[in-house]
Amino acid sequence: MMIHVNGVDYFYKIQGSGPPLLVLHGFTGDHSTWSDFAEWMQDHYTILSLDLLGHGKTSAPIHCDRYEIKQIANDLATILTELKLEKVHLLGYSMGGRLALTFAILFPEKVISLILESASPGLASQEERDARIYQDEELAQMIEKKGIKPFVDYWQNIPLFSTQKNLPKAIQEKIREQRLQQNSLGLACSLRGMGTGRQPSWWPNLNTLMIPVQLICGGKDPKFFRIAKDMIKVVPNAKMTEVPHAGHAIHVEDLKSFGTIVKEFLLNLEGSLEDDDSMDKQKRI
Repeated sequence: MMIHVNGVDYFYKIQGSGPPLLVLHGFTGDHSTWSDFAEWMQDHYTILSLDLLGHGKTSAPIHCDRYEIKQIANDLATILTELKLEKVHLLGYSMGGRLALTFAILFPEKVISLILESASPGLASQEERDARIYQDEELAQMIEKKGIKPFVDYWQNIPLFSTQKNLPKAIQEKIREQRLQQNSLGLACSLRGMGTGRQPSWWPNLNTLMIPVQLICGGKDPKFFRIAKDMIKVVPNAKMTEVPHAGHAIHVEDLKSFGTIVKEFLLNLEGSLEDDDSMDKQKRI
């Protein structure tokens, strides 16, 4: 289904029943990234998946400034309002994790809990951000000059995704085909507008997160494992779970472990919320 917000059209899908869980995909992904996960969770939760700006069936504006991460977070807030969802559990992977964290910091009243898979609060120094902006600009120009197929050939072979070479060939081909359906303009502008170098550093804001937070990382993804260990030191109500044999895309590489971690976190949280409600009622009595 399509929804028009703030001058752009977003594609979204809703399935399942129960408390709402908004899931956000990574760069070059789309809502279908979560299809298997949604089937795993839909008996307990209402899964809201969507294509982020410049991805899938969602609009790909020509002006890259429109992809700025705070603007996209504002789009999400408007979407939730339009869908009459007051608060949601929020799950984001990689780029979607950076967006999920941004949303939780800007709109804490709309988030029940936050789950971050292989995600980062951004880069701490301006020097690091400038270097990343330069790298992302080179990638954006590659997409524009060579097209989607050569970029996907390059992207699927970067070290970050090396562990996916162990997946069955059918799954690898499914991921590749989904990436090949992307829009050159959308991906280039996504890099230029909401790349890691462009977003604010949220490190100084992590201690303001008062909601329950679950960090999930792969043991074979050393960069993001290190980031998660640093985050856990400053996020007040957070837990970190490692999936030792997985790399960056845990929900793809080991859906069973990933789904179990998410489901146990949310069900335990729902149980604690019910206990708190019961205690409040007893106090009022």
